[in-house]
Amino acid sequence: MTKQLFLKCLIKSFIFTIIMIVIWMGLNTFLNGHIWDGMTISKSALTVEYCEFNNVEKLFHQSMNTYSNLTYFFFGMLIIQIAWEDFKNKAAITQNLLEKFPILSGLMGICFIYLCFGSAFFHASLTYLGQRVDMNGTYSISISLLGIGFYHVFHQIDFSERAKKLWFGTLVCIIIGFLKIALMISSSQLLPAMILLLMILIATHFFQFRKEKSLILGILGFILMFVAVKIRTLDVQKIGCDPYSWYQGHAVWHLLTAMSSFCSYAFFRFSKK
Repeated sequence: MTKQLFLKCLIKSFIFTIIMIVIWMGLNTFLNGHIWDGMTISKSALTVEYCEFNNVEKLFHQSMNTYSNLTYFFFGMLIIQIAWEDFKNKAAITQNLLEKFPILSGLMGICFIYLCFGSAFFHASLTYLGQRVDMNGTYSISISLLGIGFYHVFHQIDFSERAKKLWFGTLVCIIIGFLKIALMISSSQLLPAMILLLMILIATHFFQFRKEKSLILGILGFILMFVAVKIRTLDVQKIGCDPYSWYQGHAVWHLLTAMSSFCSYAFFRFSKK
């Protein structure tokens, strides 16, 4: 993908995101919080897990924590466009492994958008159902990145088109299965383990193809995630907390984790020329 084409995709993603912001602002203006009446409240809401004030009169109970999810939407739209361009040029012999597997990039982009709406649903409603969808969206991105990572580390396996479809289907089934698995294992244990495994896969693939892969993208993905976890922890512990401020630590968590996940994806997708 040329720099000009990538820039074009960036601009389109920005426009799509602006349109979505306008739509969400309209919904939050003309609808109220009573739309969530009758739904089971999440444990997170009952324990006041996050700093931002829970304004039950507004459709978006936690406005900053809701709007900040559009960062996932931006990157999701960007990755979907990359996947589409890869699909159109699938026959090119210069393509790298991920360029030759566009539906895997497509799954990554869809998972970003899934998390955008899932997490927005949770922070807007603070319901149990929203919390479950939010967590499944989070796991979906981790599972997709791990699927991409294993596909690259075991690059010597020659994936046929049928095998690629099977790998894609397997990842989708695992994501769906995590709706149940997430209830059995604490996210405080499972998510760090998945992040660590991803870091191992990134490091392994870098040493396999160090002349082709960007060490900066790999390290940046880790640093952004590390900072995101620290900021989220401060938010949960109510350190430097102002419930009515435009700055919310959990909103920054959304921004940084989206950037971190995209850096990890970009590490595999883009090669040095």
